[in-house]
Amino acid sequence: MLTRTGILSPRHAPGELGDMAERSPLITGQRVRHRLRRRLGRALAVALRLAGIILLLAGAAAVVAAAVQWLLTSPRFAVAVVEVQGTSRLSPAEVREAAAISPGENLFRLNAEEVVARLRQLGPVKRAEVIRSFPNRVTLVVEERVPFTLAQAGRLYWLDEDGVSLGPEPRAVTPRLPVITGIRPEETRSGGAAAEDARAAVSLIRSMLRTGSPLTREISEIHMSGADGPVLYTVDGVEVRLGTVDWEDRLGRLEGVLAQIRSLGEPMEYVDLRFRGQVVFKPRLR
Repeated sequence: MLTRTGILSPRHAPGELGDMAERSPLITGQRVRHRLRRRLGRALAVALRLAGIILLLAGAAAVVAAAVQWLLTSPRFAVAVVEVQGTSRLSPAEVREAAAISPGENLFRLNAEEVVARLRQLGPVKRAEVIRSFPNRVTLVVEERVPFTLAQAGRLYWLDEDGVSLGPEPRAVTPRLPVITGIRPEETRSGGAAAEDARAAVSLIRSMLRTGSPLTREISEIHMSGADGPVLYTVDGVEVRLGTVDWEDRLGRLEGVLAQIRSLGEPMEYVDLRFRGQVVFKPRLR
């Protein structure tokens, strides 16, 4: 109700006026389009960044590929020098031939493992190493097997301390250790795996050397073809049957036995050590 002054009384003020009109569809559409534009802008920015990264990586990959191609084809890295170190029995020419590194082969394409495998086919080679020196040098470092004793198999062959054949000895030599016999010729192939009999005979000689035994001077031959173990022959022609076990113990007894035979002054045909705790002699018939 109006007061006399024409002003509405607060106590009789009408409630809040409602919306005079609904929101315009035009305004609502503008707000939606604005939000969509922002989202699209952010998505586009992310896509551009990803595209930039992809282009950068692709460019880097292309550079790396071009660099690798240059390294693998450039004449600057073509092998020009093959040096050989560590040989004594083999000549540098033999090592180069076995290595089979083609003239001008690319230093980066060179397969060192295959070269080492080829070098180890040479009998005297125990170990080998391939060293690349940029831009165009290869060094072949060879460790040769050391001749240890001789084996007789149709002709004389050197064996190393593992029983591996180093190939034939063409010259006349005076062996300083017992010669090994009874080995088949096919077991003396240069560079091949050591035959079981060859390893056993070499082990026997090493046992003599390890104990400082004078037997290395008294035994001239170790024969390995028998099923009953090694048969030794002294420089005086006495046959010694050693058996298949307890070699070190029996070699220790053999020293005393040979000394006793010398003191008797009677020639012996053989000495048999195969029986535990006893020694069998057979005098040589006159």
